[in-house]
Amino acid sequence: QVQLVESGGGLVQSGGSLRLSCAASGGIFATDVMGWYRQAPGKQRELVADINLLGITTYSDSVKGRFTITRDNNKNTATLQMNSLKPDDTAVYYCNAKGEYFRQSSGRYSKHSFNSWGQGTQVTVSS
Repeated sequence: QVQLVESGGGLVQSGGSLRLSCAASGGIFATDVMGWYRQAPGKQRELVADINLLGITTYSDSVKGRFTITRDNNKNTATLQMNSLKPDDTAVYYCNAKGEYFRQSSGRYSKHSFNSWGQGTQVTVSS
């Protein structure tokens, strides 16, 4: 299966910036969509931004104009640059990746889909 490792996050004052990074690894795979979700206490997990293999991005209305998602297809990484942070952005941020991986058995490869999550990283914005 494909594993995701996140880095970044932390504590920042309102109006500040943070950068989150996510790296995918694990055998032979191709990642179609990489994205970031967040979950605040008492709330459901929500999409923040995602980006597909062609670089087409989607943002939640609450972060448009402030956050930027990018990816490096060669390195299987995705980065979320967060600017003009607000206290409402406080949450645990999770990296997500969807795609296909290839498993070898008896000299033959079979293709399987995956939907992997990172362990989560805390982002706290103080007012």
